[in-house]
Amino acid sequence: MASSMGLALCGQALVVRGGSRFLATSTASSDDGSLFTYDCSAAEKKVQENKGEDGQPVDQGSDTILASTFSKSGSYFALTDDSKRLILFRTKPWQCLSVRSVVRRCTALTFTASEQRVLVADKSGDVYSFSVLEPQGCGRLELGHLSMLLDVALSPDDRFVLTADRDEKIRVSWAAEPHCIESFCLGHTEFVSRILVVPGHPELLLSSSGDCTLRLWEYRSGRQLHCCDLASLQEPAEAQGHQRFAVSRIAFWCQESCVALLCDCLPVVFVFQLDACRRQLTFRQRLRFPRRVWDIAFEETQGLWVLQDCREVPLALWRPTGDQWQPVPDSAVSQRLCGHLRGSRATLEGSATVDDGFRGLYKATFDNMSSYLKKKEERLQQQERKRQQSPPPGAPGHTKKTRPGRAALGC
Repeated sequence: MASSMGLALCGQALVVRGGSRFLATSTASSDDGSLFTYDCSAAEKKVQENKGEDGQPVDQGSDTILASTFSKSGSYFALTDDSKRLILFRTKPWQCLSVRSVVRRCTALTFTASEQRVLVADKSGDVYSFSVLEPQGCGRLELGHLSMLLDVALSPDDRFVLTADRDEKIRVSWAAEPHCIESFCLGHTEFVSRILVVPGHPELLLSSSGDCTLRLWEYRSGRQLHCCDLASLQEPAEAQGHQRFAVSRIAFWCQESCVALLCDCLPVVFVFQLDACRRQLTFRQRLRFPRRVWDIAFEETQGLWVLQDCREVPLALWRPTGDQWQPVPDSAVSQRLCGHLRGSRATLEGSATVDDGFRGLYKATFDNMSSYLKKKEERLQQQERKRQQSPPPGAPGHTKKTRPGRAALGC
């Protein structure tokens, strides 16, 4: 549901992924330039039955990374790929701990705050948990939806599991007893693309949807606090080209209480200010880019990192200067990271693919009345043509048909 190019950041650990590969480095100015690279196509694959129910070979996947995330402390990193695998890493130092199979292709994953388990959400609507302390342990089914899951999150105290699905719902379930539902956050009119429990404000939730809105919730009660219409923030030329879009990333910067939104088909980043006391969001700025933006992430001590489709500056750093956000072109850290990415650009982009994002998730609309009236008019016209072509009763050549085997009556 997102681009195969992605960015993950925790503390000063940074990961850039593309296709089946990822590159890990550090944003620290004292970093010695060490890199860790990994290719999922070289990971262990279990031998499975290669035929589906119809006896035809099933797709084994291209090893493209679908989702990735760090644990809270940055000690662990996990990813899922389209070969139905969950791969777990230790980051200090970098080491692959396990390669485990999952039932369905996954759309999102997250670590518990205790870092004891990792939750993965899949396309069939289920959430499985896998042990971190027992890297070879099998997954356990925790909960399920009746439609595809697009994101999963946990409350900071690990008490609640929050899941977002294609059918416009956000469900809040008890982690200890997932069949017990605390609340639903209802209001979106299209699929819910992303959810984020606001760091530093454990009672608040941000959500985005294919209905072009950003919403703020008090998730335990399911109460909506604020709603922002993103379509109204577009310029007229953009609005004509992109009538609907979905947010592919929600990022939050605790230092400035800033919310950054990346949309899957617009080369812009929307920046909002969160007023937690007044429970509202205020639009601040649109950051415009000449090319596609792949992903965004905040670093608390630096600012907003932007991974973009630009050969010269693949990774850009933005910071607020006064009331406006501006790029930081002369940052030594940015230049060093861009050097790493330029050197690995062919490796990452060679396996990267461009997908349709969320385009296939929108509800199909049907105008049944127009179709009915059109067919009715065609039927009436056809009957009128037949009436005009048939001769009137009693005209020459018009004979009354008799039943077979029955003689005509004579005088």
